[in-house]
Amino acid sequence: MENNQGIGLFEKYLTIWVTLCIIVGIAVGQWLPLIPQTLSKFEYANVSIPVAILIWLMIYPMMLKVDFQSVKNVGRRPKGIMITCVTNWLIKPFTMFGIAYIFFYVIFKTFIPAGLAEEYLAGAVLLGAAPCTAMVFVWSYLTKGDAAYTLVQVAVNDLIILVAFAPIVAVLLGVGGVSVPWDTLLLSVVLFVVLPLVAGVITRIMVVRRKGVTYFNNVFVKKFDNYTIGGLLLTLIILFSFQGKTILSNPQHIVLIAVPLVLQTILIFFVAYGWARWWKLPHNVAAPAGMIGASNFFELAVAVAISLFGLQSGAALATVVGVLVEVPVMLMLVRIANNTRSWFSEGHR
Repeated sequence: MENNQGIGLFEKYLTIWVTLCIIVGIAVGQWLPLIPQTLSKFEYANVSIPVAILIWLMIYPMMLKVDFQSVKNVGRRPKGIMITCVTNWLIKPFTMFGIAYIFFYVIFKTFIPAGLAEEYLAGAVLLGAAPCTAMVFVWSYLTKGDAAYTLVQVAVNDLIILVAFAPIVAVLLGVGGVSVPWDTLLLSVVLFVVLPLVAGVITRIMVVRRKGVTYFNNVFVKKFDNYTIGGLLLTLIILFSFQGKTILSNPQHIVLIAVPLVLQTILIFFVAYGWARWWKLPHNVAAPAGMIGASNFFELAVAVAISLFGLQSGAALATVVGVLVEVPVMLMLVRIANNTRSWFSEGHR
């Protein structure tokens, strides 16, 4: 995938859009309660059908961008892939659990009731077990990363999500004392990972055969950008229409949730980035490796949190706070990566 642009208007000001969605959603919940009450009636196996449709609008376009043909190039430069896989799947979920547990159960114990602490921990775990996909291309571009290699990292990551996401979430939530309905968790993975991924791969193959790769990357995929944005914003408004009472009664909880999420993001970036420096990888591989671990596939985390715990849950709120802090923190890390380019060689490994 070629990246011809840096961060777009929507992505750059994502925190502002999310804040506006919080305000609109709370207003809808307070003054138009019939809307969330009506939407709550359309559920199947604890999955909100209207929200599921909106989330598909977010996730399907992202899956279109993943070219699994690139996986065949993994063996050529394995070190960067190894850093990505180990950081994302053997380190990140567990440090997220540990940091969130310490803050929600110990440091913030006075401010967060036990029941909510469990739900916030669950939301944090869902974020920690869902490393980023689509936005990594933006971070890679902004750090002058190797676009082809970033594509390989994302493709491998998505393959691992298929098999590792559900077991890791179930194990960590079990350790944290949070009850996880396995059937709903597996349904969520199928609904929000497997099916859009399969649909994306089939669409990609069909369009590339008919129109070519250039048309697919430069024209076809971009047609879905507005759907992704619209799906995300509408999902957040619906979510906050259900979250209004929780937020109005505990407005400081947004900040309390944000603290461990921000610390985790910074920690994981430096784990992968520092490891890449230690292994003497080039900067254009090291920077995306740090970014893919630091950022989250928050669309998936939001979807699964809603499916498992409901639109009104603390888990769903925690995943949305992840959306709120994502862009400003990642832009800070982009700046750090660009300012430390001299730490790395320019060779290829």
